[in-house]
Amino acid sequence: MAQDDYDSPWKEAIEEMLPDFMAFYFPDAWQSIDWTKSHRFLDQELRKIVPESNTGQRVVDKLVEVALVGGGATVPSTA
Repeated sequence: MAQDDYDSPWKEAIEEMLPDFMAFYFPDAWQSIDWTKSHRFLDQELRKIVPESNTGQRVVDKLVEVALVGGGATVPSTA
């Protein structure tokens, strides 16, 4: 029996609405991010370090690099 996929729509929504997602779920982190700078998703990089799943399906969380207010960068991950 196939399992329902509830994870992928959330991940697509996060990609489309990252600032809103961060503001709602992580308001303190949202304030630390410089939203005038671009961000980039690092899913391929994360996928390289995630081991193969025994079930045959690999589910990778979202990984995004953002610029911080005051300079610097960080890579917070979101599910």
